[in-house]
Amino acid sequence: MKTYAILSIGDLSNTDFLQIEESNENTIRKSLDLTKFIIKYTSTPTFISDGSVVPLQTLTHEEALSLMTTPEWSEEIPV
Repeated sequence: MKTYAILSIGDLSNTDFLQIEESNENTIRKSLDLTKFIIKYTSTPTFISDGSVVPLQTLTHEEALSLMTTPEWSEEIPV
């Protein structure tokens, strides 16, 4: 089962992309204000387990999907 973690953008340089499903900083989803980003993983990355990076929030797949529809993460598309 995948875990999703919201991280502060300041933790981007401490994120080891070899340990998560995103391949680099160009493939992560960022909040619209560019202060946070989300990663996903099946095994807890060492940068989280050793305390180098502390997630702001951890989520299930369903919770992450729900969060991505909020105004903080998604712009409304005018019709």
